[in-house]
Amino acid sequence: MARPVSIPRGRHAPPLEVRLEVQRDRLLTAAAAVFAREGYAKATAEGIAREAGMSKATFYEHFTNKEDAMLALFDSSADLIAERMAQATSRVEGAPAAQIVAGGQAFLQTLSEFPDRAQTLLVEIIGAGPRAIERRDAMLEHFAGLIDAENATAHRKHGTRRFHQGDAFAIVGAVFELSSRQLRLGVPATLAELEPVIERLALGLLHEPA
Repeated sequence: MARPVSIPRGRHAPPLEVRLEVQRDRLLTAAAAVFAREGYAKATAEGIAREAGMSKATFYEHFTNKEDAMLALFDSSADLIAERMAQATSRVEGAPAAQIVAGGQAFLQTLSEFPDRAQTLLVEIIGAGPRAIERRDAMLEHFAGLIDAENATAHRKHGTRRFHQGDAFAIVGAVFELSSRQLRLGVPATLAELEPVIERLALGLLHEPA
C-alpha cells in the first residue's frame, strides 16, 4: 500500500492546490501499485482509493474513472522517463554515440526504479481500451521524434550519419517491446541485461553505411 503523506492542518496547512497535488500523486502511486498487482481489468476505483489510504469520493475528485487514472499515470510515467533520458543525454552533449548509450541506460534505470509504473507504461496500457492505445501510439511517436531530432542535431553539428525515415521509430518500438517482454515473461532475467542489446541496435543504425 502507498505510504500516506502527512499534510499539516490548520493555519500551517499548505495552499489548496498543494494539497490537491499531494492527493493526486498519492492516488497515482496507488494506481500504479494496484494495476501492477491486479492488472487493469480487475482494478477498481475503490481499490485504488483504499491503496492510497483515501476515500472513494476523493478518488472521484481527481479522476472520472479508473481509465482516467490509467491515462494520467501513463502520461506522468512517460514524462518521467523522457525527463530522465534528457538529463542523461545532456551530460554527454557533443558525443552522439555516448548520448544514445546514456539515453538507453537512463530508460532502463528508470523502469527498474519505478517497477509499478513500468508495468503500467509497457504492459497494462495495452489492455486499457482504445483511448489508451491511442495514447501509447502517440507516446511512441513522441519518443521517436525526440531521437530523430537529436540525430538531426548531431548530423548538423558533427557529421553523424543521418537516420533513414523510420529508423528512430524502429529503435523506440524495439526497445519498448524488449522491455515489455522482460516485464511480462522475465526474459532476460533483469532489465539491465537489455542494455547491450539496445546499444547494438541503436549504434548499428547509427553507423550503418549510407
